[in-house]
Amino acid sequence: MKQVTLIIDGKQVTALAGTSVLEAALANDIYIPNLCYIADKPEPSASCRLCFVEIEGKQNPVTACTETVAEGMVVATRGERALALARTGFDLLMASHALDCAHCPANKKCELQKIARVLGCKLKPARFRPLLRDLPVDDSNPLFTYDPNKCVLCGRCIWACRRDIKSGVLGFAHRGFERRLTTFGDEPIGADRCLDCSVCVAACPTGALTFKD
Repeated sequence: MKQVTLIIDGKQVTALAGTSVLEAALANDIYIPNLCYIADKPEPSASCRLCFVEIEGKQNPVTACTETVAEGMVVATRGERALALARTGFDLLMASHALDCAHCPANKKCELQKIARVLGCKLKPARFRPLLRDLPVDDSNPLFTYDPNKCVLCGRCIWACRRDIKSGVLGFAHRGFERRLTTFGDEPIGADRCLDCSVCVAACPTGALTFKD
């Protein structure tokens, strides 16, 4: 497949034609904040709204996961307009996130902490009123616990379950603020359909899915 050359943050890189800007950046050690990106998923979800970049010749910032590379493209991942959009998206996300880093098993390994550092954001934003869901924690599985209040709805666990195990135990239900991760029939994750393989835990970028002690 044809290779194209582009510039990302002043660095000349090459990527296969048809590759997204996000994939090209990550492959060349240029980090762009993201949560819902899944490397082997055919179509990007573009749901986290964190990977905004500015591209020379385009009037407005675009999401890097949906923008395809092109020969001679010039990309800025740290443009002020792109950062403003990403910071707003992150602050809105964290306004409904149950923040408990000190007691969270994902502390210091959490993608949210990394994104906050890169964007220069606080994990507990002050500009939006907290709107927590206070959903019950599911500890029905013998190996791991699911805390929906720490779930960022990235879909990585769903994809891992379907790709690696082909069981389709997990999925999304409802819309808007009521959207949440659930199982078929809204059964506890520890029900018989779960194979206790734990690929969902490995895929989780936050402390929503964590192994039990």
